Amino acid sequence: MNSKLLGSIAIVSGTAIGGGMLALPLATAGLGSVSALALLVVLWLVSAYTALLMLEINLRSGVGDNVHAITGKTLGKFGQFIQGASFLSLLYALTMVYLLGGSSLLGAKFELLTGEPMNHEVAISTFTLVFGGLIAIGVSWVDKASRLLFPIMVLLLVVVVFFLLPEVSFSTIVADTVKEGIQQGGFSGALMAAVPVVFTSFGFHVCIATLVGYLEGDVKSLKKVLLVGSTIPLFCYILWLLVTIGTVGGETISSFNGSLPMLVKALQGVSNFPLIDKCISVFADLALLTSFLGVTMSLFDFLKELTRAKDSVAGRLQTWILTFIPPLLCALFYPDGFVKVLGYAAIPLVIMIIFLPIAMAFVGRKQTLEGYQVSGGNLGLGALALLGLGIIIAQLVS
Repeated sequence: MNSKLLGSIAIVSGTAIGGGMLALPLATAGLGSVSALALLVVLWLVSAYTALLMLEINLRSGVGDNVHAITGKTLGKFGQFIQGASFLSLLYALTMVYLLGGSSLLGAKFELLTGEPMNHEVAISTFTLVFGGLIAIGVSWVDKASRLLFPIMVLLLVVVVFFLLPEVSFSTIVADTVKEGIQQGGFSGALMAAVPVVFTSFGFHVCIATLVGYLEGDVKSLKKVLLVGSTIPLFCYILWLLVTIGTVGGETISSFNGSLPMLVKALQGVSNFPLIDKCISVFADLALLTSFLGVTMSLFDFLKELTRAKDSVAGRLQTWILTFIPPLLCALFYPDGFVKVLGYAAIPLVIMIIFLPIAMAFVGRKQTLEGYQVSGGNLGLGALALLGLGIIIAQLVS
C-alpha cells in the first residue's frame, strides 16, 4: 500500500475519531454492553454505505468538484442552500459541544490544582479565548498543532487501552443491564438517545470530495480508503467501550448524567498506575482539542467565504466573532449539553450525508448509469432514507 493510500486512510480515520469518542460511553451506557457494541456495527455499516454513495456522486459530477459545486450541478441553488445551512448548523452544534467538553475538563483541572471550583462562565470563556485564538492566527498554525497532537492522541489511546483491557470484566460485558436506564425509560429510551450520538461519531464524509481529487478518481483505491478508513474508528470505538463500560460499569456511567470529567475520574480510579492516570487525562484533553481545532477551522473558513471577509486583522476578527460568539452564548446558557447537543448534530449530518446524496443519486442516475454506482439500486436508497429518518426521529423523541 503506497503512501498516498495510507495518508488518505489516516485522513478518513482522523476526521472521525475525536471528541465524539469521549461521548460514546456516556451515550450508550444505558443500553448494556452487547447492545451498545451491536449499535456501533450497525451505524458503521450505514456510515460506510453513505460514504460509497457520496463517492458515486463525486465521480459522476467530476474529479475535483467540491460538495457545494456537486450539489449545485444536481440540485441547483435550493439544494446548495440546504447543504450550506446544514453544514453551518452541524459545525455550530459541534463547536458548542467542544466548548462545553473543553471547559468542563479545564474546570476539573483547575479544581484539582487549587481545590476550588471554577465558575462555568469563566471556564468556557477562558477555553474559547485561549484555544479559539489559535483559529484567528491562521490555518498554518492549526495544521502544525494538529499534526503534532493527533499522533500523540492515538499513541495515548493505545497505551490506555493496553493497560485497562486486562481490568475488563467480561461477565459485566455479557450480562450488563443498567437499572438506571430501565428506570428512566427502558431500553427503547436508551436506544433513542444513543443512536444520534453514535451516528455523529462516524462523521468523516466531509473529506470525501477532497480525497477523490487527491487520488485522481481511482475507484478501487477510493473504495479501499473509505472502507478501511471507516473501519479503524469502529475498531477504536469497540475497544474504547470495552475498557470504559467493561471496567467502570454501565450503571455507574449512566449515573454521571453526561459528565465528561466524572468519566475521566472513574477511569483513573480503575488504573493502579499514576502514569496511566496522566495518560487518560491527556488523551481526553487531546481527543477533544484536536476535534475542536478541526471543526472550528472549517467553520471559520466557511464563514469567511460566506461573508467575503478580507484577510486583514479587522476581517479576521469579524469572522472570529461570527465563529465563536453564537456557540459560546448557547453553551453559557446550556451548560449540561455535551452529549445532548452532539445528538442534535445528527440532524444536519443526516441531511448532508443521507438525504441530499440520495436526491443527487436519483438525479444523476436518470442522466447516466455509466461509471461507478454503489450496489443496492433504488431499493438501497429507499432503505437508507428510512434509516436516516429513523435517526432524526430517535433524536427528536429522545
